[in-house]
Amino acid sequence: MSGGEVTDDRMTGRYRPVLFAEFLHYMRHGEADGRTKNGFALAGLVASDGALAMGVMGAHTANAGKIYFPGGTPDLDDLVDGRVDLTGSVSRELGEETGLRPDEVAFDDGFWLYEDDKRLAFIKIVRTGLAGEALRRLILQRLAGEAQPELADIHLVRSGADLLPERMPAFQLAFCEWWLAGGADEAAQAG
Repeated sequence: MSGGEVTDDRMTGRYRPVLFAEFLHYMRHGEADGRTKNGFALAGLVASDGALAMGVMGAHTANAGKIYFPGGTPDLDDLVDGRVDLTGSVSRELGEETGLRPDEVAFDDGFWLYEDDKRLAFIKIVRTGLAGEALRRLILQRLAGEAQPELADIHLVRSGADLLPERMPAFQLAFCEWWLAGGADEAAQAG
């Protein structure tokens, strides 16, 4: 995304397609130019007991062992009428990575935004009627049926003791810290 700008409660910018190899090189080795950022969306998956459910990336993925919400950089399937549909991207990625269907979850309005020099992480709070352990078991059961699932495990966060800074990117830690410090209540009131 380039030219990303927040006005009131709305983010606007322009996406452009790039080859995946170029994207990875920029994210790992490129210098931030102040204009171009990876604008991606994640499913902030919340169990009925308030636990946050995150994926542990599989060994064969570009981010092996990292822990964060299901999601990713939008692809061309996320274009709707010439615009990038981030909610659609979240729904697609959630299904691809966890096997959860749209009828099994509820999407809160809006997004929680994290920004750094190379990233715009749009986190959509996605709620499920299952408690944390039941949700984890269901996702793992669905992943067991895939030849090469993207996720190796599901990590639940209920307290600061569940945060793993060495494996969670800054955007994931920031969301979890906000959530645990009262963001859950704030989101419930806004939702």
